[in-house]
Amino acid sequence: MISTHYDVIVIGGGPAGSTTAALVAEYGHRVLLLEREAFPRFQIGESLMPGTYWSFKRLGMLDKLKKSAFVKKYSVQFFGSSGKGSAPFYFFKHDSHESSITYQVLRSEFDLMMLDNAREKGAEVVQGTSVHQVHFKGDRATGVQIKNRNGQRKDVFARVIVDATGRSALISRKLKTKTVEPKLKKASIFTHFKGGVRDKGIDEGATLILHTQDKDSWFWYIPLPDDVVSVGVVGGLDTLLQKRSGTPHEIFDEELEKCPPMRERLASANPLFPLKVTQDFSYRSRAAAGEGWVLVGDAFGFIDPVYSSGVFLALKSGEMAADAIHEAIEKRDFSAEQLGKWAPEFLPGMEAIRKLVYAFYSKNFSFAKFLNAHPECIDGVINILKGNVYREDVTPIFEPMGRMCDLPEDVEHYADA
Repeated sequence: MISTHYDVIVIGGGPAGSTTAALVAEYGHRVLLLEREAFPRFQIGESLMPGTYWSFKRLGMLDKLKKSAFVKKYSVQFFGSSGKGSAPFYFFKHDSHESSITYQVLRSEFDLMMLDNAREKGAEVVQGTSVHQVHFKGDRATGVQIKNRNGQRKDVFARVIVDATGRSALISRKLKTKTVEPKLKKASIFTHFKGGVRDKGIDEGATLILHTQDKDSWFWYIPLPDDVVSVGVVGGLDTLLQKRSGTPHEIFDEELEKCPPMRERLASANPLFPLKVTQDFSYRSRAAAGEGWVLVGDAFGFIDPVYSSGVFLALKSGEMAADAIHEAIEKRDFSAEQLGKWAPEFLPGMEAIRKLVYAFYSKNFSFAKFLNAHPECIDGVINILKGNVYREDVTPIFEPMGRMCDLPEDVEHYADA
């Protein structure tokens, strides 16, 4: 039975919400996690960055992942428009610690593991219950109105409301703090295939990024358990969808014709479900927190799928936010400054990944040429690909990189809306 008062209400049971709920509950606070769907459920975004290791360690998830059937990921490999592949970026060659090996996860199973972990840590987890609205008293969030499967509604109150609703971005949409990255308006068409060609040995679990011949789009190729691969094509919203006729299936096939290495890998493969479409990837809220509320994971912002940073940033934001929330409860300070005090530490890592995304989408930029000209930058590039952006200073690579392509200025951040 859901009570009427909690210390913290977390809306959304994905990686960000589960992380926040688990850690705040572990501190000893009363946490309600509300998830509108019944897990397991499908979710795209299967490839993990090695940097997730440290969050998993704190969450007590490492042994569960090691015992799982998830495919081990040792590297990422890029294929240019010519169809030629780069040498794989092996993470362990730059750091022999076990954190350099990560996983390609089936999100339905992975997200359920995360949700169960939050429950084990003491959070009250309720599925099949949606949040109809967030209550505010003036500028302060005070609670939520929920609706269960039977349509019954109830008001529930808490000292802190955590929005982990992903791209629904419940609070930032309500407060109009969400902004779209104008130069990264992308779309994707994706599905899972059975029977795609995999490489051998430790390369079997590599994430592959393959450009089309015109470099207007690129494909991801992510090996999953049971001979399944996640495959998607990403391109500009206008060139992939808005200026095209035809069904998603027809557009996908047209793009596949422009990417011979991917076409060869899928020659004998069969899709497991109809192609799905998503768009407008890159966005961010102007505020990470306000009076009595916090945004984590995709509810705060999302960059781009190319480096698989989504789950990594979800875990990290959830972890940092949980510490700020615990401190807020201890101090009885639920101001935007207190609840958002993690953002100045979080944002530089997010910005580093964003800048590398801009480099990737610069048609005249080549990572191979850049690293040949600046071999001293290889560790910085690898650290970003690993998600090692909070443990190492990666910023020195951007001055020479900025001479070879246009990089964005850092986005200013304000503690509250």
